[in-house]
Formats: sequence, structure tokens, C-alpha cells
Amino acid sequence: MRLIVGLVLQLVGITLICLTLTAGWVMVDARRAVETEAATSAERVAHHLENLYWQAILWRGSMRRDKILPVPDWESLSTLKLVSPGVCISYAPGDEEPQTLCSQLEGVGSAAPAWFAAAYERIFGAHAAIIRPLTVRQPETGAILVRADAGAAIRQAWRQISIIVGVAASMAVCICLLAAVAIIHALAPTRAIVCGLRQLEQGNYATRLSAIKKGEFGLIARAVNDLAERLARTTAERAALTKRLFEVQEEERRALARDLHDEFGQCLTATLAFAGSIEAAAAKIDPGVAEDARSIGRVAKRMMTTLREALARLRSQDLDELGLEACLVQLAASWNAKAGRKAVIHLRLTGDLADLPQTISTSLYRIAQECLTNAMRHGDSKNVYLRVERAAAADGLVALTVEDDGGGDASRLAAASGHGILGIRERIAAFGGSLSISDATKGVRVVARIPLIAVAPAPMKGLALA
Repeated sequence: MRLIVGLVLQLVGITLICLTLTAGWVMVDARRAVETEAATSAERVAHHLENLYWQAILWRGSMRRDKILPVPDWESLSTLKLVSPGVCISYAPGDEEPQTLCSQLEGVGSAAPAWFAAAYERIFGAHAAIIRPLTVRQPETGAILVRADAGAAIRQAWRQISIIVGVAASMAVCICLLAAVAIIHALAPTRAIVCGLRQLEQGNYATRLSAIKKGEFGLIARAVNDLAERLARTTAERAALTKRLFEVQEEERRALARDLHDEFGQCLTATLAFAGSIEAAAAKIDPGVAEDARSIGRVAKRMMTTLREALARLRSQDLDELGLEACLVQLAASWNAKAGRKAVIHLRLTGDLADLPQTISTSLYRIAQECLTNAMRHGDSKNVYLRVERAAAADGLVALTVEDDGGGDASRLAAASGHGILGIRERIAAFGGSLSISDATKGVRVVARIPLIAVAPAPMKGLALA
């Protein structure tokens, strides 16, 4: 739309410049026409008076100087007919006072506005007078002084400008309107192209532009469709890769949890047993050794507690055995049961979560883990609300919401580059979902939405992960 408006404004500007140049040219042409009329009038009147002069000579029949003056009645209707409108003729027969004869201004045109008259006089100034001798053979007969009336020149210029510029302005308006319609029609596909690009920007890669037959716009539309297809394929491949990476990650978590439980856990259990034996044996022999053994036991117990917490975070096989609902209940209960907890977690589950796909259940559980960890460790919350809702429709979505009253900054959290938020975004993007981080009443609200029916990812070529 801005492009169309810009082009129309440029067209209007060019039209105004052309009209201005046309007005200037008309004013110059009008001045030249007035000067030409003045010169022509001088020539006609001089020829007429010269004829009167020679007629007087023949009539008087004498060549004496005091006998050869032209007749004084040259200011007649016949002379006035030879003078163009707006031209004044001055002539003095012999030594007489100069006589002036001016044509009327009514035939030139209507009076021009004051602003136009002032502009004309400021630009061009007064007209130069034209002096023509009555006859070169008898200079003593005098000369004719012709001067164009400034008012007549202004009237003539205004009349021509009114006519020509009026016609030009009418044509320019029509041309601008027709050109604007042509431009709007020619650039109409840009709206569809921009809308399609906006859809691609929002992640809707299923958008396709209809065929456009207007030359370059058709090429652009095909390029946009090819780009959308490539983005859809790339996004599907990336989603498949991300899902596979999370599967590998879960497998690594299980393997690490199993190794920690089987190796590190057994070593800690043996350490506790040895510490107890040493404490019992040295209780009566060496109290210092017994105290050292008790210290070793306390450290081993703390390590066992830390190991159990790590195993709880790493292990996800309980999802296969207990399901998402039970695991979420256990997660909330474990946080609430911790000594010295700062906040109480309130859990609410809505809808049937039992038949969710295993990959979605695992991702929801990991997202809930990360959000609760952030709310409990980095905020000053007293209450944290965890809600998991599944839409009633079969093709709906499942939404996980975590809201606290710790007074955090949602914009700062959304812009954070930490691994926690990045991992949440990647998990949600792998299923074609959306993540929203906004301000709550007293804190921050995080909402993760995952559609239950998504477009199946395209097969990935040359990709194999063990």
C-alpha cells in the first residue's frame, strides 16, 4: 500500500512540475505575443501615417517645410483599427504636442488577479517601447512611439494561462487518475505476496500463493512458493532431528541414571556400611576414629540424597510405568516435601492425559521440571500453579501452564539465552507447538501448547542417529 501511495504521489509531483513549466512557458509566449503585436501595430500605423503624409504633400502641391506637415486628424477610426488591443501609439506631427492613441483592453480578456499581476511584473518588468520613424526620407516628419500596455499584457497572459493550464490541469487529473488505477491494478499482487511472506514469517509454511500472470510478480510468487516448500521441508527435517535428539538424550539419561544407581549408589551404600562398622569397632578403642567414621557416614548420606535427586531428574522410565499424571503428581509432591521450601506447588490436571504419545508426555514432563526449577530456585514465589489441560476435541492440543507470584520480569525471561528456555523452545518446536511467556498478576506465566495432530515430518535423507 505504501508503494502505491508513493508512486501516486510521485506522479502527482511530476504533474505539478509539468504544469508549472507549462504556466511559465505560456507567460513567456504571451509576453512575446504582446511585443509582436506592438511591433506589428507600429508597422501598420507608420505605413498608414506615411500614406497620409504623402497625400497631404500632393494635395498642397508644395515641398516647403511649412507646407509638408501631415494632417492633424490622424487620430481617426481607421488608424485605431490598425492598433492591436492593449497597444498605445504616440505621435507628434512636427513641433506639436505628442498625441496618444490606445486601443481598448476589453478585447484582450478579463482582468487578472492581483497576485498574478504582481508576479508577472516582478518576473518580466515593463515592456520596452518601440520607436519607428514615419519615413526615412523625411526625418523631420517625426517618429512613432509604440508601447504595449502592461495591463493588456497581463490580461493576455492570464487568459492564455487560464485556458491552456486549465485544459492541461484537467488532462493531468485524468491522467493521474487513470495512472493511479493502472498502478493499483499492476501492483495488486504485492498485497497477496506480502501476506504470504507474513504467513511464512509466522511459521505457516503450508501457505501457497495462487498463480499470478503478471510477469515479474508471477516469478516472485513462484519463488515464494518454492521458498515455502523448502522451509516446510527443512522445518520437518529439523523437527524430526530434534525429536530424535531428544530420544537419544532420554536414552542417555536412562543409561546415566542406571550407571549412577548401579555403580555410584552401590559404592555409597558400601561406604555407609564401612563407616558404620568402623564407628562400631572404634567406639570403645579410639573415639576420634569413631567420630571420623560418623562424619564419613553423614557425607555419604548427603551424597545419597543428592544422588536420589539426580536420579529423579534423569529417570523418565516412570512415565512408561506410571503415566504422565502420576509422574506430575509425584513431581509436585517431591518439591512440596523438601525441607525449607519457599513455595507451595498447586497442581491441576484437566482432560484425559493417559493416552498421550510417549514423546509428548516426556516433553511435557521435562518442561514442567524446568519451569518448576526456575520458579523455585530463581524466584521469590510463595505459590506456584502448575496446570496441564487437554482439549476435549480429538484433534485438539495439550497446554501446560506454570504461573508464580514471585514478581519476575517476563520480557527478561523471554529474552534469556540460557539452556533451560532454549531446551523448552526446542522441545515445543519439534511438535509444531508454541511457547508464550507473559506477565501474570503477581509474577510470570509460561504457557506451552503442543498440538496432538501435527503434519508428519518429511523423510530425512542421509540422516542416521544411533
